[in-house]
Amino acid sequence: MTILQAIILAIIEGVTEFLPISSTGHMIIGSSLMGIASDPFTKMFTVAIQLGAILSVIVLYWKRFFQSFEFYFKLIVAFIPVAIVGLLFKDYIDALLERVDVVGYTLLIGGIFFLFVDKIFEGNETSQKQIDYPTALKIGIIQIISMIPGVSRSAATIIGGLSQKLNKKTAAEFSFFLAVPTMFAATALKILEYIMDGGSFGTHEITLFAVGNVIAFIVAMIAIKSFITFLTKHGFKLFGYYRIVLGIVILVLYYLGVGLSIV
Repeated sequence: MTILQAIILAIIEGVTEFLPISSTGHMIIGSSLMGIASDPFTKMFTVAIQLGAILSVIVLYWKRFFQSFEFYFKLIVAFIPVAIVGLLFKDYIDALLERVDVVGYTLLIGGIFFLFVDKIFEGNETSQKQIDYPTALKIGIIQIISMIPGVSRSAATIIGGLSQKLNKKTAAEFSFFLAVPTMFAATALKILEYIMDGGSFGTHEITLFAVGNVIAFIVAMIAIKSFITFLTKHGFKLFGYYRIVLGIVILVLYYLGVGLSIV
């Protein structure tokens, strides 16, 4: 992987991680178009650059992270379901992550659903409901669905929040907060697996890692601020159309035998 390829992947990560359009689907397209080999470092890198995205949430919402201990307890409650399922079904989930066709179908199905989300939850717009522990747990349970590649973690958690009568802004922000423990755990696990399998961090790898996280941090900050504004004004329909198009593209390329791979 070259530095330019690392920068492009980091931009893709920063833009797509917090939008309900599946960062995995975009990584497939991006890495395949650039001809990036699916080697152990690349697989680790595409997960590890989430650290930059995580940091962007903490920087943008730093006051919330220092508000009270109850804030952290709610995040832990929401994080527990996906942590348990992830540990119990790790091998099955890893196998599913290799299925490019699954990514295509989940993007497509999720996109169709998104065309109707605004109508389904239109009564939430005036809601002032805040997140209590039962709500956090239910959103965390719904987040389990995002372990299917292509679903999108942000999509699952935002829809989970809307299903609990939260308005779009509150649901989206909690999705960002929940990303911190979820993505940190996934990143730490991936780096640990890479090291235990004999992976090394030479000068080139460290440079790619550093550059990737800095770019992901900057781009994610812009994406988060823009997404909140767009979502509250325009809703989910445009994301639905986008997911449908992307899903169809991936499926067509897959069934034509084009060499797509999940890095």
